[in-house]
Amino acid sequence: MDKITIRKQRVSDARRFFEILSAPGLKDFGVRPKSVEDEIAWLEKAAERSEKGYAYDYTILLDGKNVGGIGINIDQHRNYIAEIGYFVDENYWGKGIATQAVKLLEKLGFEEFGLQRIEIRMNPKNIASEKVAIRSGYKKEGLLLRSHKGSDGKCRDSFLYAKINY
Repeated sequence: MDKITIRKQRVSDARRFFEILSAPGLKDFGVRPKSVEDEIAWLEKAAERSEKGYAYDYTILLDGKNVGGIGINIDQHRNYIAEIGYFVDENYWGKGIATQAVKLLEKLGFEEFGLQRIEIRMNPKNIASEKVAIRSGYKKEGLLLRSHKGSDGKCRDSFLYAKINY
C-alpha cells in the first residue's frame, strides 16, 4: 500500500489546494477559494491560527505528493473538543487516503493536544465522507439541522460523528 503522511501546510501548497478545491466533485465542500491568491491568504493565516491553539492544518501526502488537506479546529470554549475536516483530490477518491489521514490527525489530537472528543461533520448526501468516519471508528450521534454553511452561503443539515478518548 502507498504511504500516507501529513505535514503542516505551507503557502507553497496554495496552487495545488486551489486546483483540488476547484474540481467539480468538491462543489459542495464548504470551502471553495475564488483564486490562488485567496488560498495563499488562507495559508498565510495558518501559523497564526496554530499559535493561538485553535486550528492546526496539514497537507495530506501520498508517497510525498500533495493529494489533499486535513485540519482540526479546537472549540475555544471547550478546549477538550475538536472537529476534523478534510478534502482529497477527486482523482484519489476511494483509496482510503482520507481514512488514514484522519487516523494520523486523531492521534495528534488525543496524544499531543489533549483532546477528549473529536467530531466529524458531513453533508448527509456525502456517503464517502460518512464511510471515512465509520472506517475511522467514529460513532454516529445524529443529524444537526441547519448546522453547516455551504459554499453558496446557505445553511444545510449535517451528520455528526464523534470519537471519545477513553
